Amino acid sequence: MLLNLDNEVYFKKAFADPIVFRCFVRDITGVDAEFGKIETEKRFAPKFGYIDFKYDIFAETLDHRIIVEIQKVDYDYNFDRFLLYHNIALAELQRSSKEYKITKTVYTIVVITEPYRVKDRKGALIKNDILIHKSNFFTFDDEEVDIFPHKLFCLNPNYINAKTPQLVKDWLQLVSESIKHPDNYQVNQKNDGIKAVLRVIKEKRMTIQERTLAKQAEAAKSKTQLIREEGERKKALETAANLKKEGISVNIIAKCTGLSVEEINNI
Repeated sequence: MLLNLDNEVYFKKAFADPIVFRCFVRDITGVDAEFGKIETEKRFAPKFGYIDFKYDIFAETLDHRIIVEIQKVDYDYNFDRFLLYHNIALAELQRSSKEYKITKTVYTIVVITEPYRVKDRKGALIKNDILIHKSNFFTFDDEEVDIFPHKLFCLNPNYINAKTPQLVKDWLQLVSESIKHPDNYQVNQKNDGIKAVLRVIKEKRMTIQERTLAKQAEAAKSKTQLIREEGERKKALETAANLKKEGISVNIIAKCTGLSVEEINNI
């Protein structure tokens, strides 16, 4: 059985493994490096800025700073939050720097396991397997001037397609299969990193403490989902009531809000 990588406890257990971490970072960013200490729940000390934040998985070399995050629920502000996390990791490097030049390359990798809910500025729903934010300049003709190597990656296994690069696809399929087919998963075991995950993330390898934390994480995740669903239902009921006042037919309101005809008639 493949444990659910949608659970942050299991995700951190797997991806904080040195072999898994190195392979994952290599396949996503192209950086192949030996990492010493791999930390979870990383906070900067002293605190940087006014936000009490922490990184799920954090590691550094002399040349690179790597951050890995797992996120299930896709809120409208997720991209803003992860961009902030990425930029703070950049800015924090100045505390130990003698000059403005940033000597380490910062990569932030975010895995979001639910379909995107966020839209672009034109109102189109985002449906991409991999999104890459580059910290660079562009000319007026939109040509990139390659000065800064820092990148923020957002991965989502719900949008695997024929153009998904194979190395990225291996990891997206692993996450997807752990959620949808944990008892009969189909993953690329020729990938050394995937093979390492299968070694680490077996149920029998979990300690009692890890199992307890995983259950608590599931409970918190369910509560968060319930709160969001209740908020969406309240908004749908308010919308339906307003449309009903305007004389819009019940059937059309039902299609617009997702509510049943009976629910709308009871408003």
